[in-house]
Amino acid sequence: MYQIKDDTERLKNKVRLVQNLNYVSGALSIIFGLLCYFALGITHIVPHAFVIFGVLNLINTLAYQKHRSYGVLYLTASTMALITSFIITLYTGGINSAFIFTLALIVFAAYMTTRRFGQIYLNFIFLLVIFIFSQSIPDFSFVENVVPEGSRNIFNLCSVLFSFYLLGNVFGKNLLNTHHKLYKSKMELEQQLQDKETHLMEVHHRVKNNLQTVSSLLSLQSRNMEDEKMKSIIKNTQNRVISMAMVHEMLYMRQDTAHIAYKTYVQELGNYLIRSIKGLENKVRLILDIQDVKLGIDTAIPLGLLINEALTNSLKYGLKDMEEGEIRIALKKEMGNGYLLTIGDNGMGFPDSITHKNTKSLGLKLINNLTRQLRGTIKKDPTKKGTHYIIRFQEITQQLSPVA
Repeated sequence: MYQIKDDTERLKNKVRLVQNLNYVSGALSIIFGLLCYFALGITHIVPHAFVIFGVLNLINTLAYQKHRSYGVLYLTASTMALITSFIITLYTGGINSAFIFTLALIVFAAYMTTRRFGQIYLNFIFLLVIFIFSQSIPDFSFVENVVPEGSRNIFNLCSVLFSFYLLGNVFGKNLLNTHHKLYKSKMELEQQLQDKETHLMEVHHRVKNNLQTVSSLLSLQSRNMEDEKMKSIIKNTQNRVISMAMVHEMLYMRQDTAHIAYKTYVQELGNYLIRSIKGLENKVRLILDIQDVKLGIDTAIPLGLLINEALTNSLKYGLKDMEEGEIRIALKKEMGNGYLLTIGDNGMGFPDSITHKNTKSLGLKLINNLTRQLRGTIKKDPTKKGTHYIIRFQEITQQLSPVA
């Protein structure tokens, strides 16, 4: 929406600039032509070129109100200006004529329209200037200066004033207005963006608080239960909620509403799970080998849930009867949007015959489903002691459906 509004505003500014330039240059050309004819004694070609250009330019500008085509308006005006300026320069002293500066104004106007037009006109006018210079060589010249000797200084003065007036009063004023409007629009867009980011941070903060409230409710509910199996189920659910809450907390705390530094997240999540399951006085080491990876929320949450399930299984079953143990997690970026995650422990492990298809363990099913949600693949590494997973997944750039 902002892009369409910005493009529309730029087009209006261009049309306004061309219209103002046409009105001013058209009126000045007629006045200049009459001055040449009646005051400076220039009766051949030059005054006629001035008046014809002025009249046609005014007609072209008025015609825009009917056809509303900016391309027709600009191309007609610029073509007439180029032809007229070339003719007048050629017959008023060639390379020594002060009117040659109007060719530079035409290039300037073209660049203000589009870079493409500016480059085309620049190259073409270079050729015209070289041709104009060739007319100063006697053997190649076929035109003569039609300005009387006594009027040449006055004509050059009027030409310079004509160019300066167009440059300052039309180009300068319009450029200043356009710059002011663009600067104002930029400031407004930056303020809107800042407001949106502030609002989004507040949303992450509220989501984190709500998830922590859910976690507290689950904790209170588990305290009133005597069934250890149900307590364990609720505790696992609580840890899953916490893993999601941590993502929103990091997005809020680190002033980045789009990505989180995943090494810090995994460190905090791993330490929390170890304390939660093994207690404060534990001898489990968490070894991380994670690159400086930043992931968006659509990837961070399912990946965090996946790591939560793998760590929970390692702590509850792999290292169940072990006083000491270690858990290793490595994450690195591969080609494109691909990532490689390896996660495992040096515990007891479990048979290869047990898979997510034949087990009753929700953890294994979730690990498989979350890998699929991340458009990835998962396999066990049988060469190492304990349970080790090799997971390849993709960076997700759109909203994901819930895990099923």
